[in-house]
Amino acid sequence: MRICTKCTMAFMGANPNSYISLTCNINKLENNLKLLFSTPPPSSLFSSKLRSITRKASIFTRSVAENDVVTSQVEVPSSNSITKHHQSPFSGLEEVMTGYMFGKKKATEVAHAVWKNVVRKGDLVIDATCGNGYDTLALLRLIADDACRGRVFAMDLQKDALESTSSLLDRSVTADEKKQVELYSMCHTRMEELVPKGDAVRLVAFNLGYLPGGDKKIKTESETTLLALDAAKKIVAPGGLISILAYVGHSGGREEFEKVQSFAAELPIDNWVCCKLQMLNRPLAPVLVLLSKNK
Repeated sequence: MRICTKCTMAFMGANPNSYISLTCNINKLENNLKLLFSTPPPSSLFSSKLRSITRKASIFTRSVAENDVVTSQVEVPSSNSITKHHQSPFSGLEEVMTGYMFGKKKATEVAHAVWKNVVRKGDLVIDATCGNGYDTLALLRLIADDACRGRVFAMDLQKDALESTSSLLDRSVTADEKKQVELYSMCHTRMEELVPKGDAVRLVAFNLGYLPGGDKKIKTESETTLLALDAAKKIVAPGGLISILAYVGHSGGREEFEKVQSFAAELPIDNWVCCKLQMLNRPLAPVLVLLSKNK
């Protein structure tokens, strides 16, 4: 380290004693710096302390990182939680849809799987065409609870259909569970008459066609089906569903399905999500139509 001569002389002239003191301090500083940079780092106290500080800093950083991981695991909701609170009518259908696409599952099974994502215990649902009773039974198992709050309103014009449904329920459920089903011999166009004022209908299910093994002259017709769909549209609650399984293989079945398809296509997109599930190379296979009402 070098000292400017002019600055030194000026400072010495003003205060000779301060100059001597300053010179001593500068020499001590120079010696300390030489000692610091000339001593091998591994054996120096400074290096040892530095390693200790570095090690502690490393431990602290790792601890903070681990805490961050734990915190993130706690704060980020699980996929089950997301599914529970943001359930879609079409979520969780991977298995049944795969089976349907490979010819292992029926359209009825797909419909029932969708219903499980919509209907809850204690809900009010309608089986607009109970037929042989299998849809009525499936709906009952979804709404039945210990408090007997849920209800299934099942209707059909054919006496054989109501008897078949009642017999199936007798074989499949308890007497208390069967009490939650109300059977009506009436046209599905009158379903609004059954719903108590202020009650919300979660789901309305249709099977369009005729009862297997029943009178082939008695079947659903396009005109009455459209009136029934219009009634269902009015009473189904937001977040609810209209489920239609159209059997197109019988006489008039294709025309009836076309009417249903036109009805669905005209529903406003702000309030409804409408889709169909159809086999392209099996023209006589039933077509599933789902009309989901937005919340």
